[in-house]
Parts: sequence; structure tokens; C-alpha cells
Amino acid sequence: MYKMSWAVAATVLMLAGCAGGPFASYEFAPGTPRQQVVERMGQPQRVVKIAAGERLQYSMQPVGHFAWMVDVDASGKVIGSRQVLTEGNFNRIEVGKWTRDDVEREFGRPAWVDSVASWRGPILTYRWRDVQRSDMFYYVYLDERGVVQRAHPGMEFVNAPNDRN
Repeated sequence: MYKMSWAVAATVLMLAGCAGGPFASYEFAPGTPRQQVVERMGQPQRVVKIAAGERLQYSMQPVGHFAWMVDVDASGKVIGSRQVLTEGNFNRIEVGKWTRDDVEREFGRPAWVDSVASWRGPILTYRWRDVQRSDMFYYVYLDERGVVQRAHPGMEFVNAPNDRN
């Protein structure tokens, strides 16, 4: 009889959960009832108002690289769903026009909010995965009024040596 170690068993269960968990497929056909989304994905981390109804936000920030938005109309039916942490979506950010509310409506809450001495406002940081460049950060610099003044990608060096010794 084959005996499996606890570590191997835990790894197998974790991988099985990743492959078939609620986030394995985030797409919902238009017209899907809101309740079916919640039954499959669980309660959203956040619900925000949009012109057509509401947006259900499912984000894996701060440790994951994906965030899904499911838009639902006023009657409770899905209008569309998509993974939003992509270069194309980040390129939609309009410097001088978008506010923190706009950014969080489109991408969900950031992985974290930083501040540095050389910048007066908060810096929203999103983790995302670019197929060409691997793990990435996307930085959104806000001024004191909460308006985007700068936004750009940056590399996330997961296995970089720690030079802080």
C-alpha cells in the first residue's frame, strides 16, 4: 500500500484547488443571474455602482495577479465579465482626469498603497502578470486631491537577491 506524506497530500490538494476553484473560469454569459455569479464566485470583495447597474469585484490582490469584474444591470443580469489587470486596461488610465475612485472602480483595490518622500500623494500599486514580461507591478501616482498624475508598469523581481543585509 502506498503512503503519501502530509506535505505531498497538501500540495496535491492545493494544486487541485487552483485548477478547479471558483476562479478557474471567471467568464459569465450575458444574462446570467447575479445569484449564479455569487454562488460560483462567493461574495464579492466589493460592489460599486456603475451607470448600467453595479460591478462585482473579485480580486486576488495583494498576493495574486488577477482581478475580475462582473457587471450586472439593474435587473440583476450579467452584462459582461472580464479579468482587468492587463496592460491594455492599464493603458486606459487618463493622467490628469482619472481619480482614485475611477482607478478602484476599474481595477479594484490595489495590492497596497505606498508613500515616498519624493511624491506628495499616495501611490497605488497593483500586481499583475504580463505574458511577455512575467510578474509585474503597475504604479498609479495620485496628487493630494486624488487625481492621477502618473502611471506606469514596473518589474516584480520575485527571486531577486536581498541586498538589505
